Amino acid sequence: MEKKLWGHSPKGEEIYRYSITNSNGMHATIMNYGANLLELFVPSRDNTFQDVVLGFKDLESYFSNPPYFGASVVPSANRIKNATFSLNGETYKLDPNEGPNNLHGGSKIPPFQKRLWDVTDYKEDSITFHIESKHLEFGFPGNLKVDLTYSISDDNMLLIEYSATSDEDTIFNPTNHSYFNLSGFNAGSRKLLENSLWVDADYFTPTDANSVPTGELEEVVNTPMDFREPQSLIKNVDNFDYLPIKTGKGYDHNFAINNWDGSFKKVASLYDPHSFKTLEVFTDMPGIQVYTGNYIEPSPIGKNNTTFHPRDGIALETQYFPNAINIPEFAQPILKKGEKFYSKTGYRFSVLDF
Repeated sequence: MEKKLWGHSPKGEEIYRYSITNSNGMHATIMNYGANLLELFVPSRDNTFQDVVLGFKDLESYFSNPPYFGASVVPSANRIKNATFSLNGETYKLDPNEGPNNLHGGSKIPPFQKRLWDVTDYKEDSITFHIESKHLEFGFPGNLKVDLTYSISDDNMLLIEYSATSDEDTIFNPTNHSYFNLSGFNAGSRKLLENSLWVDADYFTPTDANSVPTGELEEVVNTPMDFREPQSLIKNVDNFDYLPIKTGKGYDHNFAINNWDGSFKKVASLYDPHSFKTLEVFTDMPGIQVYTGNYIEPSPIGKNNTTFHPRDGIALETQYFPNAINIPEFAQPILKKGEKFYSKTGYRFSVLDF
């Protein structure tokens, strides 16, 4: 366990870095600003540990953080069309921070990923954060209370658990926006794109020109979206003859998990032929956004003075489908008044040992 003062927020609040670890030595660093994942050191073949998540060198960069490096996105991940939704006969207007749409809850009023969270429990292998928002503070109804726990198990899984309550019916659709590169955070796009991805999905949600799902489900068979057998990312990431890839400038798409029933199960995996590492994704959510970092802008202040570029990392964001609140046919991200939301996502790491 290690707690270090890193600096201060724009409001003068103290921001700390917290370390957690398992018995194998896998360890992570998270800060109380945004409950943001900063570092994740996983086992390598040479018995060392390598940081596999992209991030900034200095604290101040996280105050803007355009790519959402390591962000805990709460209360609503991804896009809501026209920044508007209706619930129980009432229409709610949100912050249109990506064209006409609301992305990751908005930005006009500092969202949860740009606020200080309280630490309510801290152990060697886990840490729990708590935060609250007021009714309509971000445009969402209800006084919301959120708890988020990071833990590292002895099978080398980083587990992220979300729980929440509200005193009004509201939307709750959390995710983590870390970008992974299994060859190391500074390994670059070439190595990442040579990774093989598997996703347990027969369908994905096609989008309009603003990357918002249309409400349809489209089969992945015979398309660049078919990851039912492991496929190298580089094979089709630039296949701009295929409209969904052209629209997203690469992969930036939600996949519908097969046979979703709310149980916690393996839904995706990523294998890196350079480091021989595998990342397995487990969740109880119905969807996963595969995003190859197509819009990452060059950053001269990444960790170890790394300049990050598009596709230097991949985000695997578990979620309810984007814009589901406006598409009744999709599973609904509604948290009912007085009920408790609970969900978990796990990222488990292993390495081939020849």
